Amino acid sequence: MRRYDGRRVLVTGAGSGIGRGIARRLLAEGAVLAGVDISEEGLKGTVEAVDGDTRARLHTVVVDISDADSVRAGTAAATEFLGGLDVLVNAAGIHRAAHTHEMSLESWNQVIAINLTGTFLMIQATIPHLLRGTHPVIVNFSSTSAFGAHPYMAAYSASKGGVNAMTHAIALEYAKQGLRAVNIVPGGIDTGLTSNLAVPEDTDWKLFARLTGWLDRGALGTPDDVAGVVAMVASDEGRYITGSEIRVDGGALM
Repeated sequence: MRRYDGRRVLVTGAGSGIGRGIARRLLAEGAVLAGVDISEEGLKGTVEAVDGDTRARLHTVVVDISDADSVRAGTAAATEFLGGLDVLVNAAGIHRAAHTHEMSLESWNQVIAINLTGTFLMIQATIPHLLRGTHPVIVNFSSTSAFGAHPYMAAYSASKGGVNAMTHAIALEYAKQGLRAVNIVPGGIDTGLTSNLAVPEDTDWKLFARLTGWLDRGALGTPDDVAGVVAMVASDEGRYITGSEIRVDGGALM
């Protein structure tokens, strides 16, 4: 099924993990896609991960989503390649874990700047293009951390709670103009973001009981598990979904 033939898509965080998985899935379904990421090497890896015929429909741009100038320049380059925009997927994000009383203000600000402010900057820069697009959709990434208690994640949880609330506001504000906005809420997904996360030395692992779900005997999910859901919700099959959340957590928050 090629639900994205003729659809113009921009994916942030496309250089690794969930963002790369989404880019590959939507390209496989026919999208013309701009992948942006702060990592040039990561984007090269994404290009290498798709076949030669598909590469003609993929354009990559190095963007720091926490920097307004970088976002404006990157969005201009992406939409020029795409010839407009129909779907924005905000998959970029970072994680920092620490005891809350020990977390530096620098770490806190960095998480908020990328996860929350970066999502806002991308939305702000692309809404004029989306409103001229066909069946426009914004897909944002919240987290089970915004709904259930996850230890050592105060900054991350706050950033994702903010994304969740912002998505609802945007969905209502632009509903009459035909723009949909949806939150994807992943639980534990097997990516570099989770496998390389540095936690406090005295971490109490019993507190992480709700990080993974019940499916697959509690194994982490995969980027492909998330990409399939994004592919549905941002296509016309998701036309009646807006201002809501879709959890992809293996039942962690049941």
